[in-house]
Amino acid sequence: MSEVFDGYERQYCEISASLSRKCTAASSLSGEKLKQKASEIKSGIDGAEALIRKMDLEARNLQPSVRAGLLAKLREYKSDLNNLKGTLKRITTGNGQQGAREELLESGMADTLVVSADQRSRLLRTTERQNKTTDRIKDSHRTMLETEELGVSIMHDLHQQRQSLLHANDTLHSVDDNIGKSRKIMGAMVRRMDRNKWIIGLIITLLVLAILVVLYFKFVH
Repeated sequence: MSEVFDGYERQYCEISASLSRKCTAASSLSGEKLKQKASEIKSGIDGAEALIRKMDLEARNLQPSVRAGLLAKLREYKSDLNNLKGTLKRITTGNGQQGAREELLESGMADTLVVSADQRSRLLRTTERQNKTTDRIKDSHRTMLETEELGVSIMHDLHQQRQSLLHANDTLHSVDDNIGKSRKIMGAMVRRMDRNKWIIGLIITLLVLAILVVLYFKFVH
């Protein structure tokens, strides 16, 4: 349903109901007052015709599935407007207040006005229900979009957390590698220290032997 068409439709129903009341009031007038009221009604009818043209143009630009229902409504509105035009014509061409009233009674226009008012009331109620349904659909669509945005945000956060975990895992691997290298270096240093101890011990032993040999030759000879 087109929001533009709905707006025109509400305006038309309000104008049509107002014109119906004015026609009923005009049927009891005569002379200059009748002319003024008739001019006011004629201006309202022109405005209603302009709204119908706008609704027709808007409906024909919509999809075929929607267009058919709107054009059916337009036919009802055009018929309603023609009834208002006929009522105005009978009021303005009557012979005074009594003649206009009698003509309305004879032609059954009083009943027609009541029927038109009921029809407009039904159309207004139908339009209000459609607008409420449209509002509920919009609310559901907005809720769905908000839920979708929340889901996207959660997925983005999870992706960032996954990247952080992967980075931490890489850091742990790097630390493990460094610890392994340190262990190798420490092992090599320990082995080198052990070898140096043996070398120093051997040197000390040789020095002791050399001193003993020197002392032996010194005291023996």
